[in-house]
Amino acid sequence: MTDKTNIPEDLIPVIVGVGEIIDRPKEITDGLEPLDLLEQALRRAEQDAGAKLLGEVQSLDVVNFLSWRYRDPEKLLAQRLGIAPAHCYYGPVGGESPIRYIHEAAKRIARGECTVAAVCGAEAQSTATKAERAGIKLPWTPFAHDVEEPKRGAAFQKPLAVKLGVFRPVTVYPFYESASSAHWGQTPREAMAESGTLWSRYSEAAAENPNAWLKRRYAPDEITTPSADNRLIAWPYNKLMVANPSVNMGGALLLTSLARARAAGIAEDKLVYPLGGASAEEPRDYLLRDQFHESHPQNAVLKAAMDLAGGDGFDAIELYSCFPCVPKMARRTLGLGADVQPTVTGGLTFFGAPLNTYMTHAACAMVRRVRDGAKLGLLYGQGGFVTKHHALVVSKTPRAALAQETSVQAEADRNKRAVPEFVTEVSGRGKVESFTMLYGRGGDVEHGVVMLRTADERRTLARIPASDAATLAHLLNMDRTPVGSLGEIAMAADDVPEWRVA
Repeated sequence: MTDKTNIPEDLIPVIVGVGEIIDRPKEITDGLEPLDLLEQALRRAEQDAGAKLLGEVQSLDVVNFLSWRYRDPEKLLAQRLGIAPAHCYYGPVGGESPIRYIHEAAKRIARGECTVAAVCGAEAQSTATKAERAGIKLPWTPFAHDVEEPKRGAAFQKPLAVKLGVFRPVTVYPFYESASSAHWGQTPREAMAESGTLWSRYSEAAAENPNAWLKRRYAPDEITTPSADNRLIAWPYNKLMVANPSVNMGGALLLTSLARARAAGIAEDKLVYPLGGASAEEPRDYLLRDQFHESHPQNAVLKAAMDLAGGDGFDAIELYSCFPCVPKMARRTLGLGADVQPTVTGGLTFFGAPLNTYMTHAACAMVRRVRDGAKLGLLYGQGGFVTKHHALVVSKTPRAALAQETSVQAEADRNKRAVPEFVTEVSGRGKVESFTMLYGRGGDVEHGVVMLRTADERRTLARIPASDAATLAHLLNMDRTPVGSLGEIAMAADDVPEWRVA
């Protein structure tokens, strides 16, 4: 592809500044609150740009945070900065949201609606958790108890899923893990080995990232082997295979037009150009999906990103990494081998997972990588339970005008097959569609959960009691996937379906 040179420079968006902060207070009460982290990250982004731009911000997006609650945090932040942006937004929960906000800010600049835009996010979960456990009152902006907590998890799931405990990310993503590995013809042992190798590569990147929370490389076996410090949470995921939200972090990016950047004297080698991207979603109720070995929205979004690349390979990629199944599915859609380096940041386990705003930090890391010589970068974020997907392609050079219509929902929906009816009162034969196992803190199985197809192809969830050793052993066989196994469903005394292997 050739560079596009006939676009007016005041309509070409560029990322010009990135800023990050990591807070490790010696005393709990010295910890910075999210608003402090947001402000400092933005000021660092301005310093990185080398131009006074914060006072000109006309578009401000603040990523949703959960460690503290404010009333209108975006307005409080704007007041701290002494600005009154026309677009001032605090968004809903979603791990893809930082990429979406960066993309939307770039589109505003391309439409001529604003000249300077900022995207930022922060969490102070480590300090907030420590303070709560110690009974310490933090000297922060008073907690806004009258502000409703954002809806998550159980709010969108069926009552049976909630009753069985499969309504949180750590207990839902395993359904994708088990179904996808079976679809690819892997044994559980082979799937586990792939996860360990992939996660080890994330840890390698975190070890080199000065902004990471855990700065050391973990060997694949360290990641996949349960231990006192790496307990099983939900099969097949140990603690070192899931997101780590107990961090204090802030990240921010500044965007402007190429014309304004040049007028401000920003060095050309600092400019990174958003080329475009795509978005698509699944139903929030994960049981309303046709299957669990792939995500049609993820596929559509990543294929659109490849189309934007125009046949050029990505020099650097960031594949969202809340749980191994996500980048494992993504790298296959992208046609990348098992030896892929999936991150420029370090991943949500090792870099840290400031909840919805990890991809803000990933975007900062990607900007630095492009400045260092990468020609084309891919940022892929997702949120919910493999629910919301957004990709953004960035480059050292501009290409075509930024497209304003970026949804690929129609393409995702076109590939969706019939969704089975969900039933809660069922008996007879049931075939395993996917499964997980829930563990207590002591490492013992609390119960198993299988997703089943009935003889007439309806779908249900069923429990495996911890006392059913034969069925548990069948599900946990490392050398043969249980997906596709047949067994008997019966209703338990508490009106929950239970399944026993035939």
